[in-house]
Amino acid sequence: MITNLNVAVAQINSQLLDVETNLERHREYAEQARQSGAELLLFPELSLTGYQVGRDAPTVAMRKDDPALLSLARQAKGITLVVGFVERARAGELYNAMAYLRDGEVLHVHRKLNLPTYGGLEEGKWFHSGSQIGNVKIREHWESSCLICADLWNPALTHCAFLKQPELMLAPINSASGVVSENFSNEDNWKTNVSFYAMIYGTPMVMANRYGHEKDLWFWGGSCILGPKGEILASAEDRECLIQAELNQESIDRARFEMPTVRDSNTRLIRRLLDDQY
Repeated sequence: MITNLNVAVAQINSQLLDVETNLERHREYAEQARQSGAELLLFPELSLTGYQVGRDAPTVAMRKDDPALLSLARQAKGITLVVGFVERARAGELYNAMAYLRDGEVLHVHRKLNLPTYGGLEEGKWFHSGSQIGNVKIREHWESSCLICADLWNPALTHCAFLKQPELMLAPINSASGVVSENFSNEDNWKTNVSFYAMIYGTPMVMANRYGHEKDLWFWGGSCILGPKGEILASAEDRECLIQAELNQESIDRARFEMPTVRDSNTRLIRRLLDDQY
């Protein structure tokens, strides 16, 4: 039985509001990853549109059956691409979302749940908030969940995602230096965040950040792939690049046996305590 899964991250710098140029970059990286044996390729948050879409969000929004997404899905032969876009649902209803693409289909869309409106962040002005977390099958015995950027800074949301016991957690982000505050280091604190969750839940973390400028923001990169004890399996250099690593299911089994966080989570007690609090 094959117990390994080959995963990759595309650390790119998307062009703001230029979907066609960004699509071409996605195609290039998808082919590179497929040729190198990757079975899953994760792009950063809003990779097809750029981050600071603001009032222009409706001009780049697309439905999940948009021809642009389907064309990219057709290139995803034997590999799952996870790409960031602005999803158009009902009229005027837009989401910061990630689409899973494979073999010509859009398998699943995850909508960002926790929209930050602090520091230099104002996503709550432009997007609706998602309301669901689900696992997506990559192949037999391998399911992934996805939390987008600030989703991972809400511990309750993160806990709910890990209770579904995915074999890996995808963390597409758009993290810029100093955007929260001058005293909050995104560079240092994101490393703490993903390594902590990987270790505490015995789950590999695949984090994809951008690298480069957009308007007044500098996206610092730092993309990485972590094993189930928080160990670094691959990390990106300070440039646009592709990183890759193999995940091993036996190591996940061992990590969760040694640190049985989900087994001992006592959800019934937590629910009662929350009810008592509120």
